[in-house]
Amino acid sequence: MSYETILYDVKDRIATVTLNRPDKLNAYTATMGVELEDAFLAANEDDDVRVIIVTGAGRGFCAGADISGGAGAFDTKSGNTAMFQGAKPRRSGGGFVQTIYDSKKPSIAAINGPAVGVGITLALPMDIRIASSEAKFGFVFARRGLVPEAGSAWFLPRLVGLNQALLWCMSGRVFGADEALKGGLVAEVTPPDKLLTRARELATEIVENTAPVSIALTRHMLWQYSGQPSPFPVLGIDGALSLELGAGPDVREGVAAFLEKRKPKFPGKVSAGMPKSFKPAPR
Repeated sequence: MSYETILYDVKDRIATVTLNRPDKLNAYTATMGVELEDAFLAANEDDDVRVIIVTGAGRGFCAGADISGGAGAFDTKSGNTAMFQGAKPRRSGGGFVQTIYDSKKPSIAAINGPAVGVGITLALPMDIRIASSEAKFGFVFARRGLVPEAGSAWFLPRLVGLNQALLWCMSGRVFGADEALKGGLVAEVTPPDKLLTRARELATEIVENTAPVSIALTRHMLWQYSGQPSPFPVLGIDGALSLELGAGPDVREGVAAFLEKRKPKFPGKVSAGMPKSFKPAPR
């Protein structure tokens, strides 16, 4: 696939999406948002892709919005800045945020450098975030006269807790990888030269050991139902899914592989094998 602001590559059933404006520290533009959405849709439609890794070219992950338009960089009325100019999403609605959130494929953000403003909020809907020890983070919106965007007022407290989310967003300061790890924003911190290797290790573990349909359902259930006020609505959902899956070929293969002490070869595909009892949560 050919894009203007990202690279897309598939190898060993892992799609790697690289934000590719290294001369601008991969600063976000409207075109990048649409291309990121398109890449996730492409990965979701490809049964050969099991996991999606997102990283940045050069020394940055995404240094925030492209403010080359100066003080009017966020002026939606003019529409003449890189933030809002010229790109059409493949579908209407929540753009790349909705596409990542709705994905049937797990995603890993490999944050290799500065991830500030939209540069970190675009990674919040992803399932796993790991960071280079040189990465920097900042929810800087209040320092620019803005509010947290890309749904981050919903995602961030669920990931790190309300107290931590308030501290980072109210101060708007930039902080390092160790603080991000301590606060729960990232799962691991690695040396810079080990980051992508570690991301691929995590992805390969998923590829080689888990069922695609199970992963699609698991990420859906954890994201959409962990905020329920009690476990009882979820009991009806996971019970029905377990009954339907239990009679299917993936479970037979998973049990057989365990008993025979071998890697499983799950036949199920998310394009055609989602259970009939699976119903996305209402919006």
